Amino acid sequence: MAEKKFQPFVSADTQMKEFTFKAVLMGSLFGILFGASTVYLALKAGLTVSASIPIAVLAITLGRRLFKTTILENNIIQTTGSASESIAAGVVFTLPGFLFLSNAESADYFNYAVIFILSIFGGIMGTLLMIPLRRSLIVKEHETLPYPEGTACASVLIAGEKGGSFARTAFQGLGFAFVYALFQKMFKVIAETPIYDTVKSRSLNKIFPSAQVSADITPEYMGLGYIVGPRIAGTLVAGSVLSWLVLQPLLASLVSPLTIALQEVKLGFLKDIHTAGGPGGWDPITQTFTDPASAIYRAYIRQIGAGAVAMGGLITLIKTIPTIVSSFKESIGSVKEKGTDSRLRTEKDLSLKVVLFGSLGLVLLIACLSIIPGHNFFSRLLIGVLILVFGAFFVTVASRIVGLIGSSNSPVSGMTIATIMGTCLIFLAVGWGGKGYEAMALVVGGMVCIAASNAGGTSQDLKTGFLVGATPRYQQLALFIGVIVSALAVGFTIKILDIPNTALKAQGVQHAIGATFSAPQATLMATLIKGIQGGKLDWNFVLAGAFLALVMELCGVRALSFAIGVYLPISTTLPIYIGGVIRGFADKVKKRKGIIGKEGEEDLEKGNLFATGLVAGGALMGVIFAFLNIPDKVVDFLKKLSLEESLSKALSQNGYYALGIVFFVVMGYVLYRVATSQEKSSSL
Repeated sequence: MAEKKFQPFVSADTQMKEFTFKAVLMGSLFGILFGASTVYLALKAGLTVSASIPIAVLAITLGRRLFKTTILENNIIQTTGSASESIAAGVVFTLPGFLFLSNAESADYFNYAVIFILSIFGGIMGTLLMIPLRRSLIVKEHETLPYPEGTACASVLIAGEKGGSFARTAFQGLGFAFVYALFQKMFKVIAETPIYDTVKSRSLNKIFPSAQVSADITPEYMGLGYIVGPRIAGTLVAGSVLSWLVLQPLLASLVSPLTIALQEVKLGFLKDIHTAGGPGGWDPITQTFTDPASAIYRAYIRQIGAGAVAMGGLITLIKTIPTIVSSFKESIGSVKEKGTDSRLRTEKDLSLKVVLFGSLGLVLLIACLSIIPGHNFFSRLLIGVLILVFGAFFVTVASRIVGLIGSSNSPVSGMTIATIMGTCLIFLAVGWGGKGYEAMALVVGGMVCIAASNAGGTSQDLKTGFLVGATPRYQQLALFIGVIVSALAVGFTIKILDIPNTALKAQGVQHAIGATFSAPQATLMATLIKGIQGGKLDWNFVLAGAFLALVMELCGVRALSFAIGVYLPISTTLPIYIGGVIRGFADKVKKRKGIIGKEGEEDLEKGNLFATGLVAGGALMGVIFAFLNIPDKVVDFLKKLSLEESLSKALSQNGYYALGIVFFVVMGYVLYRVATSQEKSSSL
């Protein structure tokens, strides 16, 4: 059989240091850093990038060189740390939905304790349910399921052992992002969001009303665009172009400002039409908006986008049904095969008793903890059972799918949508309709999302371990530790980022999530739950978005990527697209020069490593300055350092924007030059 013929880098007979305190500690620290940056990126853009590869690069750089760690210890470092990305993604994509449910009291569940408990329970369930699947999916199907990120991580670790050098390029990107962010966020030399609005031109606004083009010219968005590539980045920005340059001018021509204000009142963004404020800056005296584009976006476009994302997720899920059915059958069949217990170090998993009693224990804990939404023990017990049933199914599905197409392309959002819809229908069947059960439905969807997301990451880690010759039991223990540490960091970070700054507080805003951070996926989940349970959904806009996504799918465009673009502001997708364009040009130049990387190792090329550094550095600086902008004394100090006002006076507002764009272009040029430079032959 294939698994008997395969020989890992470290043989099963070799004994070396692996599950050590320094390895777990370093992995935990990296997990905290990348968990915080993933929270920030997911809240802003609704997207994440894999943390496994950059952590593997850091492991061979800091671990091997400074702490003399072995390759198996380095694998434990990346295994422990990489749990942060999947936990953060699962949390951010669902749990902020508590803030957007119909019942205002549901926002009370968005506290650190609930986030921490749900994160740990969901993450542990994802790891537990992957234990019996390892032999079937990772070992037996080694030749058919490549697990791209897991294979790339193994290549990094093995190359590091052989003397390959990756870290320099990644650290260059990290350093560049740090310096760029200091000029942008501390000294304000670089504008954060250059914007052009037709409202400022009366003649242009008559023929093209409320059109707006803007861009958050940050390192993390450019790096993210380079990593996802021109196709996905182009699809994303196409959705935003439709929203901001087609639908918004059209709605501005047909709908009066007063009608838009009434819609904001209906959605809870504005107290009443006699009160100033709200998205877009409503003026009750003149009955106009200061920023009509933002007003239309909040009142109508986001609901259209929510419907598009829901349909896109469902289409993605439907397209993977054959894979889902076959993977579920094969995985269940493999669990029934008892086989012979291997004494080889590389075949030692945690006992199935741990899986059984651990899963049942989680269900009972959910039922017993009154802090979790639910009216009594039995209602929470039903929640626990639904989580286990949906979780077992979608963990199997997620693991197999990421084996084929990678974690970044896994339709976790589609699985979460299906879970939420199924849960709401079950609730309605037992008579649990209305606002009071919305939070309970979100708990089910949230924990399944976290479990499925973590299962995908766990599968990649186990693949890496299989290739390098790790001990599965130690990896599984490291994953449990990584889940707990990540839950601590993710909960803390998301609550800090939710604190509104001084300007938002002055407007009466209580949560930065929903204002500063759009949290598109979580908003979608809340919108679906309200639509089914509470009946507060504007189905006309949601259905319009849903069929828009269907049209794009019929045209051969990836509906989910396009739908996310429809939902997100163009200020987010435009810089991502620019990063994707740079990737497209760089790939063409490298092909012409004959600089061709090995198949399946694209993530290890210099451009990708530099872009990874930009994403990590930019996101981490975003988190740091989000923290710094909370204390009033620090805010006042940062205002003294800001050069924005003086530069705007000297250059004019448009000149100040142009200066920022010049810096962004320079960063793009540096990324292009790094990407097209000759790869060192020693890299792999």
